[in-house]
Amino acid sequence: MLRLPSDRAPRSEQQVRVDLAAAYRLAALAGWDDTVYTHLSATVPGEPGVYLINEFGLGFDEMTASSLVKVNLRGEVVDGSGRAVNPTGFTIHGAVHAARPELECVIHLHTPWGVALSMLPKGLQPGSQWAMRLHGRLGRHRYEGLSLGVDEQQRLVVNLGLLDGLILENHGTLTVGRSVAEAFMLMHVLERAAQAQLHAMAATGGHIAVASDELASRTCRQWAGDGSEWDGDVEWPALLRRADRLTPGYRD
Repeated sequence: MLRLPSDRAPRSEQQVRVDLAAAYRLAALAGWDDTVYTHLSATVPGEPGVYLINEFGLGFDEMTASSLVKVNLRGEVVDGSGRAVNPTGFTIHGAVHAARPELECVIHLHTPWGVALSMLPKGLQPGSQWAMRLHGRLGRHRYEGLSLGVDEQQRLVVNLGLLDGLILENHGTLTVGRSVAEAFMLMHVLERAAQAQLHAMAATGGHIAVASDELASRTCRQWAGDGSEWDGDVEWPALLRRADRLTPGYRD
């Protein structure tokens, strides 16, 4: 199980709320939203088994730190607000948070590029440097319909294991992170990799140049480094400044 390095100070609930609200706004700016569907969630520091998720019916561009709803691993609202949450969201998020308590954030999207990638039998191939960051780090989960029962939740977390994300076949994508920033940047990389691969396949009739497993694995190790720096550590301050400029109010 991954552990926080000792030099990382514990996070406050407000810090997590601000980061998660920013991630929603940035996702909207990137065109990752699907009207009021799909979800980004984050654990609440000091409250095991409790996480934050969007209120059902709000758009990603409307999310604020205070509008995030606290739910438990069964998807029950526990903050006394009585606000609605989408049950198809917490079945995925609750299962992952329960299985991977070392994680802070789970992101699940239905972007056009991610859904298109999920329809390809071979999934993401090591044809770009972006894709190589995720080489061997993405699982696959077979589509079983809209409703996720307990049995499917168990299969989903087994397919995720200790990886960085999942291709949800015929459905979309999922990334996880030890911070909101890490999960967001891994989704950014996955989106870029999917777009590059699909553009190349369209231009060549499906035939693309790919790196060897050895080269792709080495690139992934080089990118991930020794673990002292996480994806998002460098990029997140700049992304917050972008959110402050382009979609202010998320901190409220």
